[in-house]
Amino acid sequence: MAKKDVENLLVAGGEDKILRAKYDIPATMEEFVALAAEDGYDFTVEELDSVLKESGDVFEKNGN
Repeated sequence: MAKKDVENLLVAGGEDKILRAKYDIPATMEEFVALAAEDGYDFTVEELDSVLKESGDVFEKNGN
């Protein structure tokens, strides 16, 4: 279920410019996961990293 939360957040960010801008702020994956938890998403850094790798994406400071 946690990987599904990562996927749901990434899809939502792709559809909502304001949400995407909010998630462009965190400089680390840990900060990204903490911000997501505040918004009700439940996943770990490892799960975020796994989903990003599976989709061929990377975590970058600009343009998460």
